Amino acid sequence: MSPPALLLRGARLLDPTLSHDGRADVLVRDGRIDRVEGSIEPRAGVHVIDLSGFLLTPGLIDIHVHLREPGQEAKETIATGTRAAAAGGFVAVCAMPNTDPVIDTPEMVRLVIERAAAAGPVRVHPIAAATVGSRGERPTHVDALAGAGAVAVSDDGRPISDEALGPVLERARAAGIPVANHCEALDLSAGGAILSGGLAKRLGVSGIPREAESDAVARDLAILARTGGRLHVCHVSTARSVELIREGKAAGLAVTAEVAPHHLALTVDEVERSGALAKMNPPLAGSEDREALRAALADGTLDCVATDHAPHTEAEKARGLGQAPFGVVGLETAFAVLYSTLVERGVLPLTTLVRRLGADAARALGLEAPVVRVGARADLAAFDLETEWTVDPARFRSLGRNTPFAGWRLRGRPVMTVAGGTVAYDGRAPEER
Repeated sequence: MSPPALLLRGARLLDPTLSHDGRADVLVRDGRIDRVEGSIEPRAGVHVIDLSGFLLTPGLIDIHVHLREPGQEAKETIATGTRAAAAGGFVAVCAMPNTDPVIDTPEMVRLVIERAAAAGPVRVHPIAAATVGSRGERPTHVDALAGAGAVAVSDDGRPISDEALGPVLERARAAGIPVANHCEALDLSAGGAILSGGLAKRLGVSGIPREAESDAVARDLAILARTGGRLHVCHVSTARSVELIREGKAAGLAVTAEVAPHHLALTVDEVERSGALAKMNPPLAGSEDREALRAALADGTLDCVATDHAPHTEAEKARGLGQAPFGVVGLETAFAVLYSTLVERGVLPLTTLVRRLGADAARALGLEAPVVRVGARADLAAFDLETEWTVDPARFRSLGRNTPFAGWRLRGRPVMTVAGGTVAYDGRAPEER
């Protein structure tokens, strides 16, 4: 049964793909955009939603999310993760395969798709394992995984080994999908908790040098040059990695790259304030790295933003900096964090932010990009750019509460998400903040 007709009225509609920025009403019928006009009169049988004073954009896409299901449902489920996505303005997410069991067979890919369809309107695109069991040794049957619905392959959480990456790239090229790799030289990072340097020494934890990432990026690009295919570099965090990716693109390599909100907003100094809540892999780096990431996102060297949403239980994060697992949640705070730290401060234009969280993210993995055009699937998100609000993890839809942004005062709160013509989230009347 088709969702009810909706009339979204009064918003400032910003669609960078169509170079549209101005007040417009949007009529949605049968899950698709029926009309986009300056003013549309409501008719019987149409549910009118007043978005006056809000920004309306194409729905956001997050190509790097850990939904934890199956096997780790205490941290997150497909249902809670997609509800969190909707509360952040996301209409689709790509689910990483490091579940239990690992998503390394067509049956597991189909399981994720089926459970997501039952959970709600936010779409889930599985990313399947690049190697069997994500052990980095034997490549999976990438063609069968792609045929079942996988949009990429990755062993995220661990790098694909030197020996396996070439065959994986070749198999993925034949299947028509990219390889998304976690670039980490394990011999350099082993045992580390945060970035190497004075803070790590002062806190008494082992450090992870910047070269653990950049050396792996250099290796991956060299292999890509030999084998061909499409490489997507996950969660870039250092200035040297940016330089290498820029050089690879200039040389004509089919490489794309993402950056996470926490690496754009924070530096390693945040660890002193937030402890294990600011522990992620790759680790937060220095201010010079952060500035390089911001510049590379602005000029397109870094193609898109992806949250690397990684929920953990409170008990796990309470183990201390040395023993707590890596990762932070990000679906519900991504847009507001980046609007407040980049757009409001003149670092990045709003149109660029919307592109990097939407159309450019979709393009990186070959997904359909949301667009506010007649006939297109009705995937939209609305944001309040004016009202300041406080990040309160207790109100997250995600089961994960592990965020370094707790207590931050932000603008850019998501207020509505429409996924496939269905209202997946309505936060226009927020709780007391």
